Amino acid sequence: MMFGRYMGSFHRECDDIMVEIEQINGLQTYRRRCGGETFERLLVSKTGEVIVNPVEPVNLPKDITDFLQMEFTPMVIEPGASQTVYLKFPVEIGVFLESAKDIEVLDVFAAGSQKYTLYGPPTNGVVARYYRSAVYPEIPLVETFREGVMELSVTNASHEWAEVSQAVFSCTDMKIYYDDFVAATATMNILSPTLAETNFVDAPLQTGMVKSVEIYTARKIPVLNRGYLMEWGFT
Repeated sequence: MMFGRYMGSFHRECDDIMVEIEQINGLQTYRRRCGGETFERLLVSKTGEVIVNPVEPVNLPKDITDFLQMEFTPMVIEPGASQTVYLKFPVEIGVFLESAKDIEVLDVFAAGSQKYTLYGPPTNGVVARYYRSAVYPEIPLVETFREGVMELSVTNASHEWAEVSQAVFSCTDMKIYYDDFVAATATMNILSPTLAETNFVDAPLQTGMVKSVEIYTARKIPVLNRGYLMEWGFT
């Protein structure tokens, strides 16, 4: 497993991803290879730890948005009904430097490319990272360093039947956990035929999972709002 905390030299490699810290003549070198691209930095640290873990999937190729739009197989839900399903979501990997007094983002990378879309009208919609997934009744198998599992609980609190084929989330509130696979837990509450509220739940999908360090915490970005109100429909 590549994810974890490291002190001093280490080397982790899986498929086409490699992360390491090498000591040469008293100097530490951080080195990463992914998808044919390399990244390297000299580190000056005697007590700091390196943390490698999955992070919110909205950082690449640069900071474009805080939103993630998941499109999936349409579901028709009767009034008052609830259903828990599983989706696959994209994984990005963050590398952090942590000392007793501070934590810093050193590197963010991912296998594969990123796609973005517009949710809502051109005048006041939001740009979102786009990802399409099938709907699974149970936890699906995933490629650990490319995709994670999202448990999504959908509730139709309206008085009408609702068709749902997408959910938009604010990743400033995303809580990611990992073990043998990467996971997040979310809810979607349908309020009307065009209005729904989404939220992330701060809880591991399975017992024993480790909570990831969040990009927003490491960058000292205050999170003022919780959840996201989808005002432009969910089909």
